[in-house]
Amino acid sequence: MLMDEINEQHGQEQTDKSDDAIITIGNDPVMLIAVDVLSVLGKKDQVILRAKGNSIPNAVAVANIITEKMLKGNSKVGKITVDTEAAAGIGSMTSTVEIILNKI
Repeated sequence: MLMDEINEQHGQEQTDKSDDAIITIGNDPVMLIAVDVLSVLGKKDQVILRAKGNSIPNAVAVANIITEKMLKGNSKVGKITVDTEAAAGIGSMTSTVEIILNKI
């Protein structure tokens, strides 16, 4: 759905180094992704939203929905990282964003 399923449903990839989950945002409906993120935040203290290119507005919308509507006062945006990846030899560049949501 959001990415290839690793160990859990709906594309959450568990990292070994800490108690957080990484969710790669695609072009799925924003509310569906927000509900997925909400269910992960119920189990974890931190969720990392990653998006590339045209999916960046969806990641920002999901972060706003979680922090301002669903978990208002109980969650916050920890860090936002913006980067650009250049394809080798072609010269095309793709923007990426990583938004860290923390449960308070």
